[in-house]
Amino acid sequence: MMYLLDTANIEQLRKCYDLFPVSGVTTNPSIISREKSNLKELFTDIRNIIGPESMLHVQVMGTSSEEMVREAKYLSSQITGNLYIKIPAVPQGIKAIKELTKLNMKTTATAIFTPQQALMAAAAGASFVAPYVNRLDNICGDGVEVLGEIMKFCKLYQLGTKVLAASFKNVEQVHKAALCGVHAVTVSAELMEQLLEHPLTWASVNSFKTDWEEVYGAGKLLTDVFNF
Repeated sequence: MMYLLDTANIEQLRKCYDLFPVSGVTTNPSIISREKSNLKELFTDIRNIIGPESMLHVQVMGTSSEEMVREAKYLSSQITGNLYIKIPAVPQGIKAIKELTKLNMKTTATAIFTPQQALMAAAAGASFVAPYVNRLDNICGDGVEVLGEIMKFCKLYQLGTKVLAASFKNVEQVHKAALCGVHAVTVSAELMEQLLEHPLTWASVNSFKTDWEEVYGAGKLLTDVFNF
């Protein structure tokens, strides 16, 4: 499974790319707006941190397919590297995905809330579909159940489209998404760190440290005491 970061914050990106196995970055208009930055400079900075091979998902703002396609072409001319154009799964968006697929442009169908939306986007040629887990849970839906049904479609129809699960608020949601077999998840920087958190892990590390230092001394590494 691939882990992506759902942020445009430069410091968060720099930290997480240094520590974790991150395959790409997802953004949306809300995430971009929080940074209050010049867009060209922001995307240049992001690409410099993540490198040319990492996925960068950028969403269009148009409401007609013509506007979406025009924005997609412009973004492709301005943003280097492995770029995915995010398009909402609405009728005009599906039309835009069809047209961009013909142009061999990679797309991510976003704001997915039903399996049929995902299937329609996949049939149109979307590279990824991005179902929103927590937002479904917030309206008494079952985001993980929807993920499972989308994955069933992927296997049943042998779709080339991948599932990029989004909108998470806790580790349990990410865990259940992974059990569904989704191809990727996109999470906040804070949640990515929480995926590794467990008090017994740190208790074990501290116990190892205590036992080691009783014999070899504080701050000593294997390289310091190998011939002790």
